[in-house]
Amino acid sequence: MNISVNLPDINIAEQDLKFLLAVKLLEEGIVSLGKASEIAGYSEKAFVEILLHKGIAPIKYQNLDLDTELSNA
Repeated sequence: MNISVNLPDINIAEQDLKFLLAVKLLEEGIVSLGKASEIAGYSEKAFVEILLHKGIAPIKYQNLDLDTELSNA
């Protein structure tokens, strides 16, 4: 799918915009890690490494019940 968006004149590279979009979609749970890496234009491994380097968790844990998880381990 191709989407065209008119933005005000900002000093940011297209690759950076793709990365930021991918991160936001991933954080919102709209896309998977694999799809986010595809949007950003990186392999999944490279995308995860970049996320970790930037301090962004590649996996989002929600409503984690640690006691239950530990008892199931």
